[in-house]
Amino acid sequence: MQMPKTVRFLLGLVVGYAVGVAAGVVLIGLFSGNAHDKSVEVAMTSALIAGPVGALIGVVAALMWRR
Repeated sequence: MQMPKTVRFLLGLVVGYAVGVAAGVVLIGLFSGNAHDKSVEVAMTSALIAGPVGALIGVVAALMWRR
């Protein structure tokens, strides 16, 4: 049974966003030199930059997936 393209799209979007946010948290936590509001930087950059980039990559990967 094959998954409809819409389901693959949504699954790639959600999983990609979650992976992007997690990667953003780790990378910013490791490489940021910000000292006084690091938690805000981690939260905002992960949610607004890394998450959407991960979602885009996830959608492309999900739509290219062939079984």
